[in-house]
Amino acid sequence: MAVLGRGNFTYEVSGKNWGKLPEGWSYREATSVDVDSSDNVYIFNRGSHPMIILDSSGNFLRSWGEGLFTSPHGVTIGPDDSVWCVDNKDHSIRKFTGEGKLVFTLAGRNRPSPAMSGKPFNGPTRVAIDPRNREILVTDGYGNARVHRFSPDGKKILNSWGESGTDPGQFNIVHDIAIDRDGWIYIGDRENRRIQIFSPDGRFETQWGNFSRAACVHISGGSEPLVYVGEYFGGGPEAYQTGKRLGPRVSILDTRGNLIERLGDKPFGDEPGRFYAPHAVATDSRGDIYVAEVAYTEFGSLMEPPRELRSLQKLIKKQ
Repeated sequence: MAVLGRGNFTYEVSGKNWGKLPEGWSYREATSVDVDSSDNVYIFNRGSHPMIILDSSGNFLRSWGEGLFTSPHGVTIGPDDSVWCVDNKDHSIRKFTGEGKLVFTLAGRNRPSPAMSGKPFNGPTRVAIDPRNREILVTDGYGNARVHRFSPDGKKILNSWGESGTDPGQFNIVHDIAIDRDGWIYIGDRENRRIQIFSPDGRFETQWGNFSRAACVHISGGSEPLVYVGEYFGGGPEAYQTGKRLGPRVSILDTRGNLIERLGDKPFGDEPGRFYAPHAVATDSRGDIYVAEVAYTEFGSLMEPPRELRSLQKLIKKQ
């Protein structure tokens, strides 16, 4: 196994594509991943079986979602183990049970708002649930530059902020969101290559830089939560084929923005421990890290013939 990190943040990389799928199945590419209260792993993907659920050992449990999605983008497991699914192409946002039963629709399919109108939704990317009050937050990132907060039942919009740009509080693809236990909001402002932090009412507090494209942000549980940033392939194939410490990689910080560790300092590649395009990061109760990568979109689809490269890695924390 490849090994990444050092000291208390040393990880063994599970292999090329983590998980024991049924014969003939593939992810094609995993766009998002999250973990429920039993450490079961939900992999939202663009293959023939959009939601694949595995246990923490990678054993197949079940799948669902066939025919329900156009372009799977973000999955979020709520505090009650509900499963929130965001589709960026048909603009839908739906809540399911862990077995795939539809519970609630926040946004139906193919009913987008005008682009950059600030009105929900146009190309949404991810849902987060505020742990203090169960309010629903949505990053509306590809066709808008907004974050929206809804009441827990989704019937009332409580707050909405953001606009296109590079200044504090502005966004250039608001791509991911995480909320800590005190309600502070962490935004992956991807093309501005930063994480922005907002108060619970949407007031800009600070920003963290020195990232490659900050595609995803995740906050772990426990008494001392950590912030995990998945840094997307940065573009420019000439430099990124040979340059080091440019991403793609996963960075670990504390909630004050102090860098603890960077996992991966090599260019993109197929070997375990290297990355193509981290698109979502999740952790389980043990501290293991799951990284979903959109390697097909960025690389595999351009090959002749097109092929799946790597969709999901598990980084196993050494105890």
